[in-house]
Amino acid sequence: MWPELKWMEWQKTADTLHMWTQIVGKTRLALSPLQAHWWNVPLYVSARGLNTSAMPYGSEFLQIEFDFVSHELQFSISTGASLSTPLRAQSVAEFYQEYQRSLAALGVSVNIHAVPVEVPNPIPFAEDREHASYDPQAAHRFWRVLMHADQIFQQFSSRFVGKVSPVHFFWGSFDLAVTRFSGRPAPVRENADAITREAYSHEVISAGFWPGNGGFGEAAFYCYAAPAPKGLDAVSIQPAKAGFNNALGEFIFLYEDLRQEPSPDEALLTFLQSSYEAAATLAQWDRNSLERGTGSH
Repeated sequence: MWPELKWMEWQKTADTLHMWTQIVGKTRLALSPLQAHWWNVPLYVSARGLNTSAMPYGSEFLQIEFDFVSHELQFSISTGASLSTPLRAQSVAEFYQEYQRSLAALGVSVNIHAVPVEVPNPIPFAEDREHASYDPQAAHRFWRVLMHADQIFQQFSSRFVGKVSPVHFFWGSFDLAVTRFSGRPAPVRENADAITREAYSHEVISAGFWPGNGGFGEAAFYCYAAPAPKGLDAVSIQPAKAGFNNALGEFIFLYEDLRQEPSPDEALLTFLQSSYEAAATLAQWDRNSLERGTGSH
């Protein structure tokens, strides 16, 4: 069952979690070798929350997990040492200080750029006392939604035999995403920064889920193509309540509309497939060679 996730009711918790995940995510960025399209930086949905996966630290591995079942931040290192701290209402500054103490207790030292990214008016982590909310029930619902979405995204990915990303959670934009590639380089974007150049070096069709921060204050699934082919904004897709959002330049399927569908899982698969087909056809992707059994989904 897809749980209720009303943005206005949990926005303060979400905004705080966004900053906390950036602290942990920046640790992964600092420790993990660069991979194409920044695949070395996201977090992953786990059986209990969100985790970093195993990160190299010298000759050892370090893993950090947000546990939204027991509401703890768990640290594990391959030496056998581990510890956890409770997830509770506290400011980003307090969380960051406690986080640094936990790493030090494990003998871990990591230098990160301690300022959030992809947010307006960023506050350095050590100074952020504005974001200080944590509703355990809301965090748990958020994780359950991510878990359901991850399962459907994985099923959708199985239909594609070309290059496809893992299903991963980007802590900068605070969204779950999966991306397909045509195999062709993309035109160079003028005045693009290093992050954008790496992320969009090749043609992509990307789908994902915002928990409410996607620009209009509602949880929603999305799909976009980069570069976007001409005429994409005029294409009708399924389900009927999904469609192209001109302001965002993406196909959108509101989460509440999904929950009202007789079969939400099937509705989400339909949205992912329909929006992908619209973009891939207009962009003249070689669908016969990229898809598993084109036309028999």
